[in-house]
Amino acid sequence: MAATNGGRPSLFPTVLYADAKGAIRQLTEALGFTELSVYEGEDGSVMHAELAQGNGAVMLGSKGRGGVFDAAMKDAGPSGVYVVVDDVDAHHRRAAEHGVEILMPPTDQEYGSRDYMARDLEGNIWSFGTYAPEIPG
Repeated sequence: MAATNGGRPSLFPTVLYADAKGAIRQLTEALGFTELSVYEGEDGSVMHAELAQGNGAVMLGSKGRGGVFDAAMKDAGPSGVYVVVDDVDAHHRRAAEHGVEILMPPTDQEYGSRDYMARDLEGNIWSFGTYAPEIPG
């Protein structure tokens, strides 16, 4: 098991998209992710991409490119990912200005978090908020 006290993240949500290039564009331009790497196949499909947000990252790729993971995810439905951000309202404004579908506006939760929920172009649910549980080291 990877250490939890700093260094590289040990958990990476992984999502496949019919239009991975469009997903990368939406995640970086509208939702503030930073592109770390994108590896394309000869046909232009995204074989593997890594996008960072804070001290975490998400991996993504194109559906239908073959391999065990692609086959396992073939009939998978949308996924949901929670991302910690410092300024929920500013993040929400940016997403809304870029036309992202907002499912829940910034809302104060009874457990102390402030968050909002959005749907990406292919139906995945992205929640952005201030809730960041401490992981014992």
